Amino acid sequence: MAEYLLGVDFGTGGAKATVIDDSGAVAGYAFEEYEIITPEPGWSEHDAEAYWPVACRIVRAAIAEAGITAERVCGVAVSSALPSLVLVDSQHNPVANAYNLMDRRATQQVEQIKKTIGEDRVFDVSKNRLDDHPTIVNLLWEKENRPDVYRRIWKALTIDGYITLKLTGVASLHYSGAAFYGVAYNLVERRFEPDLLADVGIPETLFPDLYPCEAIVGSVLPGAAAEVGLAAGTPVAAGQVDCNAGWVGAGALEDGDIQMNLGTAGNFGIIHTAKTFHRSMIACAYTTRSDSTFITIPTTTTGGGLIRYLRDTLYAAETAAKSGPDPYDIMNADAEAAPIGADGLVMLPFLMGERTPIWDVYARGVIFGLSLNHGRGHIVRAAMESVAYALYHSFSLIVETGQKINTPIVLNEGGAKSPLWRRIITDVFNVPTVLVKRRTGAPYGDAILAGVATGIFADFSPARDWTELVEPMEPDAAAHAIYTEYFALYKRLYEAVKHEFPRLAELRRLAAQLGGDEPRKRTPNEGSNE
Repeated sequence: MAEYLLGVDFGTGGAKATVIDDSGAVAGYAFEEYEIITPEPGWSEHDAEAYWPVACRIVRAAIAEAGITAERVCGVAVSSALPSLVLVDSQHNPVANAYNLMDRRATQQVEQIKKTIGEDRVFDVSKNRLDDHPTIVNLLWEKENRPDVYRRIWKALTIDGYITLKLTGVASLHYSGAAFYGVAYNLVERRFEPDLLADVGIPETLFPDLYPCEAIVGSVLPGAAAEVGLAAGTPVAAGQVDCNAGWVGAGALEDGDIQMNLGTAGNFGIIHTAKTFHRSMIACAYTTRSDSTFITIPTTTTGGGLIRYLRDTLYAAETAAKSGPDPYDIMNADAEAAPIGADGLVMLPFLMGERTPIWDVYARGVIFGLSLNHGRGHIVRAAMESVAYALYHSFSLIVETGQKINTPIVLNEGGAKSPLWRRIITDVFNVPTVLVKRRTGAPYGDAILAGVATGIFADFSPARDWTELVEPMEPDAAAHAIYTEYFALYKRLYEAVKHEFPRLAELRRLAAQLGGDEPRKRTPNEGSNE
């Protein structure tokens, strides 16, 4: 009789659950979106109270679709988009809205740590830049701005850590997620540095216990089992960051393997065992050997999120329609009708600041070259090209270091299903690409992790055997030559305006004081790191 495994992933825009059997076949799948709350410029939150009800609904739906009883699920693993932050009290209840990966509020705390501790010391320990690791800096923000909330905090968790806590009663943090706590987390030694924490002023008692990704941290409690639809006693693995989950599930296992996601955030990951880290990139432990393997993850903050924003604004009528073509299909057709370079239209895709490699919390979106001859399709194409430029900027810097990269680039989740977007990336990068045929993404990798953690799989190698790569593309030399010129313009454009972004933020703040902005909500697209 087949054994079944459950994977659950919480992205920036929604959550997915997948049930697979021990031959890798997908038996059940469910997805549900949730809202992003943006009460202030640079803030990006979720209603933390919504996570557990969403988990209960999608797990029950996936098991129902699989047509199995809960007792046949032999293991569970959860992932989430990181960095994220769920603050809970000693009763395991959230004490505030959760932070998601687009939140950039703690700018003053970042500057404070730069002055008192120094960026070199932070990088030497964490192997990551200070800017993009908001768990510790956001805890400092809470301490300094919301002391009443801060005093109620028992543990600072990731989203997946919160779901694992609800399932098992155990507060846990896996090695891949710990890197996103930043500042004082020693990536190579896999521990928090007490001296650094003392200098920052955050006690280690706020952090959950550390575990390898493939460890079993506990089992499903009877009360949780009744709510979520699992059997009490089902083993639960420590989990993983969601980009790792997607890449593991699509067979990225070896040194130099590279995969790309076009979720709410756009990113790609390159696996390595060498303890060599790039100052302008993100690094964390990789799931397959989380005590000794790493992955470098260049990231643009609004990848698929930019396309979703255009869908909700420029294609609002099509999105609201009860029937007819998928709005994304219309957008792709419109964009495909526009020429390379979108007929002289260039965008900066920094709607929520930017991460690698420019690390600019103040950066915002720019449309350059707009004229009366441009339509919606030109803007959509320019947006796709801008995300490709942002990712290529990081890729080109990594290539210069000589780091091992196994081509083709494997495109995995989110907007990667768009042939046009894949063609743009193939030509901008000037590297062959392929597409993962299976569309279940991160929760599939979580289910495989659950299988390894429970001993159903000896290792992660079945993931490669079960992955089918389709629709190979070769780069077009002539297109790459044109894109090279546009990419240079893209970089010059940012350099020309970057000094004005902080002033723009100040003007936005002054104007808001006159009118009293209300918190805004939007629901971005689903997918990995989304």
